[in-house]
Order: sequence, then C-alpha cells, then structure tokens
Amino acid sequence: MWFGSALDVRNNSLNMIRLFLAFAVLVHHSWPLTGHGGELAFAGETVGGWAVAGFFGISGYLITSSRWSNALGPYLVNRVARIMPAFWVCLAMVAFVFAPIGYRVANGTLDGFLTAGHSPLNFVWSNAFLEMRFYDVSGTPSNVPYEGAWNGSLWSLYYEFICYLIVAALGCFAFMKRSRWPMTAAFVLSVAAQANIDTISRLTNDNFDVVLLLRLLPFFLGGATIFMWRERIGFHWIPGILAFVVAVIICSTVPRWGVQASALFVTYGVIWLSTVIRQPLLIAKNDISYGVYIYAFAVQQLLAVFGIHELGLFWFSVIAAILTVPLATASWLLVERPVMRRVRGTRGKAKAVHVPAVGVHAAPGV
Repeated sequence: MWFGSALDVRNNSLNMIRLFLAFAVLVHHSWPLTGHGGELAFAGETVGGWAVAGFFGISGYLITSSRWSNALGPYLVNRVARIMPAFWVCLAMVAFVFAPIGYRVANGTLDGFLTAGHSPLNFVWSNAFLEMRFYDVSGTPSNVPYEGAWNGSLWSLYYEFICYLIVAALGCFAFMKRSRWPMTAAFVLSVAAQANIDTISRLTNDNFDVVLLLRLLPFFLGGATIFMWRERIGFHWIPGILAFVVAVIICSTVPRWGVQASALFVTYGVIWLSTVIRQPLLIAKNDISYGVYIYAFAVQQLLAVFGIHELGLFWFSVIAAILTVPLATASWLLVERPVMRRVRGTRGKAKAVHVPAVGVHAAPGV
C-alpha cells in the first residue's frame, strides 16, 4: 500500500456519517416545506444535494465490495432485501397513516379518501418498484407550503438501485475484477457524460431519468473506483484533508460538471473521516440512517399540516428530527434488520447443506 491504512470494516463510523447525511437531507427539506427560500448552496448543489452525493459515494464503495464478494444471485437478493421491504412499509405508512390524517384535517371527513384520484392503494401499487410516479395521496397534503408531495425523498432510491444493477452487470466480467483500470475508466466516462449532458439530453429526447442518473452516477462509481484501488491507496489524514481541498477547488473552478469531477475526492474524504471519527456503539450496531431518510419528509409534511412550520426553520427541523427517530428505529428493528438476518441466515443454511466439505464461504453482503 502506497500510504495510509485499509478501511477496517468493523471499526469505522460510516453508520454515523450516513445518519448525519440523512439528517442533513431533513434540514435541507425544511426550507421548501416551511415556504422559505435562500437555502445555503455550494457549486450549484444544496445541502441536501451534497448529502445525497455523499450517500452515493459511500454506497459505491460498499456495494462494489458486496458484488465482488458474492455471486450475482446472492448479491441481488441482498440488495432487494436491504432496500425494498422497508420502502414498501414506508409507502403503506404514508398511504394509510399520514395521508388519512392530512385528508381529515383538510376536508373535515374521510369520505372519498379511498376513491379519490391517486388513491392510497394506487399510491402503493404505482410506486412499489421504486420509481415514484406521483407523490400525493388523494390530493393530500394540501394547505401546506409545499403541496402535493408526501415523501419527496424517495426519488433517489430508484437511481440508487439502477447503480446497483450497473455494478451487478460489471461484476459479470472477470476483467473488471482483475484490473483497477476498467472501473477507473467507467468513472471517467461518467464524468465525461455529465460534461456533455446537453448533448446526451438531446439524444435521449430530454429524458429526465437520464439527467438525474448521470448527475449521481459519478459519485457511485467514484466510491467503486476507490474500492478497486484499496490495495494501493489507504486512508490517511494528509490525503484525506487534501481530497476535500482539491474537491473545493474543482467545484469552484469547473462549472456544470465540476461537482461530478470532484466525486472521487469527496468520497475519499468522507470515507477517511469514518476512520478517524468514533461512533457510539449503539449507532455502530443499529443503522437507522435509511429509516431517517425515507420517513423524515413525510413527518415534516404532517407537521406542516398542523401548522408547526410556522415555528420557523430551526424548531421545525428539531421537532421533525425527534419524531422521525422512533419511526426510523422501528423500521430498523422490525423490518430492515430482521429481513437481512433472514436472508443471510437462509444463505448460510444453504451453504451448510450443499457444500459441507468444501469449506469455502463467500463474504457476507453489505
């Protein structure tokens, strides 16, 4: 290794950093959900935009590790189990808990709630495969600063899963695992695509899915590239600080695609931080960041329904954070962790039955 130390998968603070990023997204949403403008931004990206980029960078590193350690089938099972069940429960909670309350407050009755346009059942069914086709339920939320969207955070999950599929496909080629350069080239190509996004947009008939994917893909592939170089490039405080400095310089001097070009450095810096910042044992063993991410927006909108947004940005964000944590904890304890344990336990039993004498065990999925 040229410098630094390898990332210790059992001794880092990535859970805490992801939790911080999830709360950063919550704070970011407080501006539009309270009807305020003037949110802080850097290089054209808001606080929430940078937080989502951080999520994608970390995921790129960890998900590539999972794919390189698992066959295609187990990898896909792990990814679906990690993201989908909690997402489905969240959709149901929005449709049958949050939305009825909002509808009752707005209309004084629940009459017509189940059959109105974009009904609760339609909301769950239409959005069940991660692509959010609409965000309102029976015309709610209404009479709030940001109407017609119960959970605006969920849009990014569709693009994250596409990134999972991209890495799944790349992992099918042996040369991708044997050499660091193909993944590095893939990252460079993703940045080049963002640099030519106007041309690509015209060629795809202004397909907004393509625009959003190419905006986030460089961060995911940046994390994947860092993973590929892990046996040569370790994590050390000098390159860690320099990575953030270089990222700021690139973002400040290169318009339009400088943010994506900085992805490699931002992701390295974030992962380096996880090696020097300690996290509480409770957070190390319980990753509620996904739950915070998928529930915070809905909690904020429900607070706005009752006029809590009038308390101002600070108290609105604090109250929303406090109320989101129990939901996120329940999602982790009752849905996410049990499903993952069941999936991994089933795989372990299958190995014990089918290959008892070989003694070769694939690394567990992330």
